[in-house]
Amino acid sequence: MHFAVFRRFYERNRGSLHNGYLCVEIKGSMQKGGIYTLIIKLSKKKEIEIGRLGTFVFPKGYYVYTGSAQNGLEKRINRHLSNEKKLHWHIDYLLCYAKVLKVIRYVGRKDECELNSVTGQSAGATQIVKKFGSSDCNCVTHLYYFENIPTHFSE
Repeated sequence: MHFAVFRRFYERNRGSLHNGYLCVEIKGSMQKGGIYTLIIKLSKKKEIEIGRLGTFVFPKGYYVYTGSAQNGLEKRINRHLSNEKKLHWHIDYLLCYAKVLKVIRYVGRKDECELNSVTGQSAGATQIVKKFGSSDCNCVTHLYYFENIPTHFSE
């Protein structure tokens, strides 16, 4: 059933797929908004302080983070990929120790919590930190841990 939910989301967006990656063309301004998914790898178990949320033990493995930027999607993603930034968002703290393997963009989309719910319902998804990336919504978290990379996100 969880895969079926993801499949429906995938089917709605498959027109933007190229070689298995969701690709979008950004024309003109970098101010276009949307939602995104970061596929992240943490190479070893690590205790990490996540701002005001506290300190948590993050197991070695893969993490899927869902975010949004309604005014500047590319700028937000580039910030996440940068090593030179002030720690502000919850994800910034994790990215000090982990590597982004893949970015999936959904330009113009605003259904961040729906996409996040699909990820959370995927087989093997585990919540590590309550309210991670979701302090502005009713979601339990916007970061899910997977021991192995989920097949629908693999390279």
